[in-house]
Amino acid sequence: MIQEKYIVLIDDEHDVVEAVSEMLELEGFVVTAFTDPKKALRSLTNTSRSVVLCDVRMPSVDGLTLLSSIQHRAPQVPVLLMSGHGDIPMAIEAMKLGAFDFIEKPLNPDEVIAKLDLAQLQALQTLASSQSQEPTDSAAIETVIIGQSKAMETIRKQVLALANTGVDTIINGETGTGKEVVARALHQFSRRQTKPFVAINCGGMTESIIESELFGHEAGSFTSANKRRIGKIEQANGGTLFLDEIESMPIAVQIKLLRVIQERVIERVGGNELIPVDIVVVAASKADLAALSDTGEFRSDLFYRLNIASLNLPPLRQRKEDIQSLFRHFVGQASQKYKTRPSTIYSEQIQQLSRHEWPGNVRELRNVADRFVLGIVGDGFDLQTPIQDASETEFAFEKQMEQYERNVLTEALIESAGNINDVSSKLNLPRKTLYRKMKKHHLDKDDFKVT
Repeated sequence: MIQEKYIVLIDDEHDVVEAVSEMLELEGFVVTAFTDPKKALRSLTNTSRSVVLCDVRMPSVDGLTLLSSIQHRAPQVPVLLMSGHGDIPMAIEAMKLGAFDFIEKPLNPDEVIAKLDLAQLQALQTLASSQSQEPTDSAAIETVIIGQSKAMETIRKQVLALANTGVDTIINGETGTGKEVVARALHQFSRRQTKPFVAINCGGMTESIIESELFGHEAGSFTSANKRRIGKIEQANGGTLFLDEIESMPIAVQIKLLRVIQERVIERVGGNELIPVDIVVVAASKADLAALSDTGEFRSDLFYRLNIASLNLPPLRQRKEDIQSLFRHFVGQASQKYKTRPSTIYSEQIQQLSRHEWPGNVRELRNVADRFVLGIVGDGFDLQTPIQDASETEFAFEKQMEQYERNVLTEALIESAGNINDVSSKLNLPRKTLYRKMKKHHLDKDDFKVT
């Protein structure tokens, strides 16, 4: 189930309210519009899940006064301000006082949608934080495991179903597909959420190092062991132990880990005391553990003991409809991290992202988002800002509507992987009309097919 996006739109001009409402509703937002800011304020409560988009200057109230009133009535609601050029100083002052952002008029549809998506994400994260006592909140999990594809919807359901069972789990997936994100979600949405989540990467460690890291050691157990050290397994007591790249774990350590999983006790290196541990083990592998166990490269008894449940993460190239939501999310994170204003994302850039095969998966997409926000060129795939004519920056109403129509078509083609029947049904357009509009905007369905 896709989380609905609620917008409270406030502007004293009826024409603006109608045009912006239509634009946002076509984009999938649920819009409640007001020309009276006092009525809009009364509609908000401390449980509202909305984002407010309002004009800075209205006859009965200015942006700073309205912002203050919203913050007192519904402090968790993000507020975006629409400002004419002359009102930008007021909008900047409002941001200092806690407004999420401002958007300069005349409105650029791409910029409006991008910033509303970021504000909606903040609203959901605030809601998830305030409802942390409800770990199975499906709305909250959509802010953790992001994606609109059927594959990711299935993953979210599986995580919520598994989280409170307390069973050990294997997460399978290529490098960069988000295995640790899913592991953390299994912990976050379980009854163990207040206990430790302890992660260790098994790759590149010698047998002695990983044994000491996992089990800890007693003072004097080897030359440099000057004092007792608590291992990762013991640190995770009561919570979740995440073993990344478990396929790299030496066989001798696998044998000792098997005993821990079977008996839930450990012995520190150099010690004789049996220490009970209460843990859930989540292991991740980019290799086929079943095949490795068949060839003796991985202990088959450990594999079967861990593989009570398994989650299989698809590579990003197989779920390209998730690229847009992931990229917008990463751009938002990068903007907060580097303290920059959220960058405007154009439909042509989303189309460019969708054509890439993403060998580094979600991790590579995150890196591209960071470079996009910083405006730098790095190794690998780089997103180039589309070049626009000077005349296009004027954003006349007709030009905005043409651009918006192209954006809607582009995003529907991306989500449907170029399937014309799906696009026609999604947009409720006859195929003949759809083809005519695609030709008008120079869009080819083959450019959107997933290969």
